[in-house]
Amino acid sequence: MCRWAAYLGDEVYLEEIVTAPCHSLIAQSHSAQEAKTSTNGDGFGLAWYGERREPGLYRDILPAWSDPNLKSLCRQIRSGLFLAHVRAATDGATSRANCHPFVQGPWSFMHNGQIGEFDRLRRHLESGLSDAGYEALQGTTDSELFFLLMVEAGLDGDPLGATRRAVAAVKDAAAKAGIDPMIRLTAAFSDGERLHAVRYATDDQAPTLYTAPFGGGIGRCLVSEPFDRACADWQAIPPGSFITATRSSMIVQRFDAAPATPDLLPQRLRSV
Repeated sequence: MCRWAAYLGDEVYLEEIVTAPCHSLIAQSHSAQEAKTSTNGDGFGLAWYGERREPGLYRDILPAWSDPNLKSLCRQIRSGLFLAHVRAATDGATSRANCHPFVQGPWSFMHNGQIGEFDRLRRHLESGLSDAGYEALQGTTDSELFFLLMVEAGLDGDPLGATRRAVAAVKDAAAKAGIDPMIRLTAAFSDGERLHAVRYATDDQAPTLYTAPFGGGIGRCLVSEPFDRACADWQAIPPGSFITATRSSMIVQRFDAAPATPDLLPQRLRSV
């Protein structure tokens, strides 16, 4: 499983979360403590927001601990909203196109988890994309396809509903393929204004998610696992939760999958 960290608040240097702490994301790339595997060396990525609507994006296939460019960028870039990810591949080759975060317009997205038997479901799920959505598909991961299904399902106007509908589309595709659905979904995504996260699984193995204030209350972090074990403020987010964070508040809502019915799914997703 992958490890990730997201931040929203006053501008800070990315290194304060990604590279500098004792159990930073780089440290987690070779010694994760709450993942199925301790090593997450199949690439990494950063998405950060500045003065433009679209986020900056830097991804590579090297292990995060071995790329000096990553440390240099994190030392120089300041941002009030960013996503960072280190990858342990479950689906898809080790390639730059398969590294998180993924970006579509103003949206960035990263994921820890998997869709069970994805190879058997991919064709059904891809049919839920519009021509533009299919053309935007660059890699071969379940994560990127799930993100684009969220975009198709109305992510711009209804992030919670779009996530529920994308989960329902996966369940529906599994049912049509005669497969018991298996989804493990702990993801973070943003449009540059708000930071969202979801923790959900069809079994009892939802990947971990924590949150804590950062920098004396100037911001908030959402992480796969704490990067500073000495901090007493980390709170575990329970499974079945959807988070919407702004610079002044954080709302936690109950998350479950919407039923895959025509009145809830956009037209393109009804045929999945």
